[in-house]
Amino acid sequence: MKGNSYHWRKLHSLLGVIPLGGFILVHALLNFQSFERGPEGFANGVHFINSLPLLPFLEIFGIYLPILFHGIYGLYMAYLSKLNSVQYKFSRNWAFTLQRITGILTFIFVFWHFFNTRFQIYIGNNTHEELGSTMHQIATNSVFFVIYVIGVLSAVFHFSNGLWAFLISWGITISPRAQKVSSNICMVVFVLISVLFLFSLIAFTGEEFK
Repeated sequence: MKGNSYHWRKLHSLLGVIPLGGFILVHALLNFQSFERGPEGFANGVHFINSLPLLPFLEIFGIYLPILFHGIYGLYMAYLSKLNSVQYKFSRNWAFTLQRITGILTFIFVFWHFFNTRFQIYIGNNTHEELGSTMHQIATNSVFFVIYVIGVLSAVFHFSNGLWAFLISWGITISPRAQKVSSNICMVVFVLISVLFLFSLIAFTGEEFK
């Protein structure tokens, strides 16, 4: 793997934005229906997603396999990384450190969330129609609520900061000015997507989702 590390890192970076970045955005917009339109809006969104043609193919090759590769190779990169945020207290060094930490937290959180939602549907313990109720049970548990807030913020930061690094590594933002502009844009992306997820999580605490 060391001999081809450049190509592996490129693939790791690409998958973090396409398709996983798209998955995060779609997930955020779908969940936000719970806040904007209540249980009916969320249920309609879930129904729309699950009525897509070739859904198993999209899930396996567009979500599960990319997450596994991005997560496992990301853990490998984190293991090899030299975290220097303590010695050099520049914002980008801290962002580098947080990128590794949030990557680990996100990888754990995604599997925990998957086990409590999608996996339960696969094994017949739940249905798509009951996802709103499942999320209500999770969101009304104070410990799980905190875990979800940490997990969601970790995932969104990891994506947003990873997007900034992606633009550099793929030669899209080369000049310092372009990188500064993209940094500001990625910060806005972080705030907006975080708000969508957090408002959704608050909405799931409502009694109407029981």
